[in-house]
Amino acid sequence: MATSTQEYGTTKATTEAAIELAQLDVDAGDVSLAKPENMRQLLLRRFIRHRLAVLGLIMLVLITISAIAAPLYKHDPEAISLRSKLEPPSWEHPMGTDDLGRDLLARVLYGGRISLAVGVFATGLALLVGTAVGALSGYYGGMVDNALMRLTDLFLSFPSLFVLILLGAMIRDTPLAEYRGGLATIVLVIAVLSWMVTARLVRATFLSLREMEYVEASRALGMSNWHIVVRHILPNAMGPIVVQGALLTAFAILTESGLSYLGFGIQPPTPTWGNMLNDAQTYMTRYPWVAIFPGLMIFLTVISVNFVGDGLRDAFDPRSIR
Repeated sequence: MATSTQEYGTTKATTEAAIELAQLDVDAGDVSLAKPENMRQLLLRRFIRHRLAVLGLIMLVLITISAIAAPLYKHDPEAISLRSKLEPPSWEHPMGTDDLGRDLLARVLYGGRISLAVGVFATGLALLVGTAVGALSGYYGGMVDNALMRLTDLFLSFPSLFVLILLGAMIRDTPLAEYRGGLATIVLVIAVLSWMVTARLVRATFLSLREMEYVEASRALGMSNWHIVVRHILPNAMGPIVVQGALLTAFAILTESGLSYLGFGIQPPTPTWGNMLNDAQTYMTRYPWVAIFPGLMIFLTVISVNFVGDGLRDAFDPRSIR
């Protein structure tokens, strides 16, 4: 009887162990069949985890859509109505009117188109120049690197604000200044003094990537330098460039607003947030809404872009927690 009980206990223990092993095999099979996460999904998940970046992106999308849809608004940003000047916010004029009776909401929406355009185009041009200079410097090294970095140091030594004002004044009378109150002029001036940090960043990235095994393998296969740079090194350097682009956009919008506020940026009657603040100087104490709404739009746009830049930086950071 004791022997039968002992055999039953041994058989039961063996059966339970076999069931546990079978469950482990099933779990291991499920893990092995799970689809691996690609880089795009990983970057998206890291970005979404940054709540302020998501909030900034939503805010930036709303501001951009409202600026694009500005022609749908019923008021003309340049329509003058002296009987309606300096009216407070109301149903007819949600942001009030300025000293010439122009609807402030219409001017804020149209001004957003110009300010955002300056930020995007100036950033694109600065990234293009900076990436080209940094890539050549980092890939070839030697005399090329030395010459291009000394050129970068020369541009970095310029006092940015004074040079921006000087260049803006010099180009004001050229054909470039005739479009949209000088939009092309401001884009060019800001881009000329914004590419240096990008060049240094790209150079540092290229210096490390050019020593990687896949680059050596491409050279051994006889691929041209252009092919190696464009097809193999540059795609792996896009993370820092994208982050720098977001930060440059905020800088360009702030710079344009500052120049327009000082009277050296986009010229009236073309509205921008900066020259709207300039026009509001005389009235902001008694009629604060003429300054609050353009200033608020600058603040919301710049802080949203910076939040997005922080989220992109965390997403592209290889040391970020998965």
